Amino acid sequence: MAEVIRMPLLSDTMTEGVIAEWHKKVGDTVKSDDIIAEVETDKATMEVMGYADGTLLYIGVEKGKAAKVNEIIAIVGKPGEDYKPLLEGNGGAQAAAPKADAAAPAPKAEAAPAAAPAAAQVDKGALDAALKDATVIRMPLLSDTMTEGKIVTWNKKVGDTVKSDDVLAEVETDKATMEVIGYADGTLLYVGVPEGQVAKVNGIIAIVGKKGTNVEPILAAETSGGAAAPQAAATGGSAAPAASAPAAEAAPAAAASGDGRVKASPLAKKLAEEKGIDISQVPGTGDGGRIVKKDVDSFVPSKAAPAAAPAAAAGAPAPKVAAFAPAGQEGHTDTPVSQMRKAIARRLGESKFSAPHFYLTMEINMDKAIEAREAINKVSPAKVSFNDMVIKACAMALRQHPDVNSSWLGDTIRHHQHIHIGSAVAVDEGLIVPVIRFADQKSFSQIAAETKVLNDKAKNKKLQPQDYTGNTFTVSNLGMMGIEQFTAIINPPDSAILAVGAIKETVIVENGQFKATNVMKVTMSCDHRTVDGAVGSRFLVTLKGYLENPVTMFV
Repeated sequence: MAEVIRMPLLSDTMTEGVIAEWHKKVGDTVKSDDIIAEVETDKATMEVMGYADGTLLYIGVEKGKAAKVNEIIAIVGKPGEDYKPLLEGNGGAQAAAPKADAAAPAPKAEAAPAAAPAAAQVDKGALDAALKDATVIRMPLLSDTMTEGKIVTWNKKVGDTVKSDDVLAEVETDKATMEVIGYADGTLLYVGVPEGQVAKVNGIIAIVGKKGTNVEPILAAETSGGAAAPQAAATGGSAAPAASAPAAEAAPAAAASGDGRVKASPLAKKLAEEKGIDISQVPGTGDGGRIVKKDVDSFVPSKAAPAAAPAAAAGAPAPKVAAFAPAGQEGHTDTPVSQMRKAIARRLGESKFSAPHFYLTMEINMDKAIEAREAINKVSPAKVSFNDMVIKACAMALRQHPDVNSSWLGDTIRHHQHIHIGSAVAVDEGLIVPVIRFADQKSFSQIAAETKVLNDKAKNKKLQPQDYTGNTFTVSNLGMMGIEQFTAIINPPDSAILAVGAIKETVIVENGQFKATNVMKVTMSCDHRTVDGAVGSRFLVTLKGYLENPVTMFV
């Protein structure tokens, strides 16, 4: 029976994924642990496995195109198997009905050879009947290194009514704790993994369907015949595609690796390309010989490699010279919008046009902050920046002004009892906001060390959901770019964001005397639904007090 491969949920904010690369083509033999595609989400590029043995029968989304989460992107099954019924409706469970109907007249004709096949046919009929009224929920692939997930919490219990967008459970992976959505309407008929237990990726964790549906045939098929059949078919039929493949294509595949491609993470491939390294020459130390970032970083080309490169280059066509464009000629370049940029546009567009922004600007004397930073860095194990000091000061000010540490929920205002400060970081694809959790309880050195780790993760696309979610207030700093003052758009679900400018030496008059001093301008954007002008002003006064006299943050 053919297996449907759907666009997985690879991050908690993901709504669709773009197929960055297909590693298999229609007609190729695939194994359950093969990486069939690379998908670009709003946060990173991740690998998708099919978790099914057989032949790739169908590809539903072309390279460079987007697919919604849970949309069919491929189908794997027996060579020549009719997969078209799976594409009708929503596929999967709904498509099982036509198959069951088509198989209904068959038992009499196929029962003649022996009694055993007749029994198998009855089991298949029961399985098809169950699949007609039920949808199997499997452990999803939630990170590119995930092999199993631990059920932290079930939000539903057997017998509960569930909707397609309900969060059924929270799953702890090797990277983060994420939510699992069932994408099915009905009754929760079965829970296969208790809280605190683990399940392999693609293992059955729940079944949702029509109340009273018998799920035993589905579970029996998973542990015995139904699970073994596709494997046997893939093993028996694997020789045919190989024999029919052209000889010219077979040789390079064998030279590259056992399954016809070089196993490497997207980041490793990108680094190798930037460094001019032939990725196929790099030994892999990851699972199954997979090449990871550290392998590329530590790779030293052999002496023979440079000599071979000119020879290969000699046979290659010369690079094309860009066509001359005369002055005044019109032209443009269309760049596809990345998933991250789409997410930024959606979230900040919603914030700007739904939250009534107003802005408060204040000058802060940073003379004592400069002196304090020099003294702190003499004893701190991590180098403390001015931004780290601003994060700490904001966190402590929020403790005194809880109305700013809030979120607008429509009918209610949520006042957060914890303080998680988001710190905006610019990356090539756009902007991402790693979160310093419980910032008010951390020292300057702890904030500095954590910020450095998160910034490095952000630039290498290694942030996990717990690294960039849960913020209650955000700091955006462009001071290092020389920007003196700017306004920022509120980062949902926060009620405010602080825009921090550069520290600038200026001359002021104090007691009738001219004096040089260091001033930093900050502008706070506030959501007027939750924060009034007086509330925001009192917060800035407290923030100013902390930064102008940093010793008060130690008391």
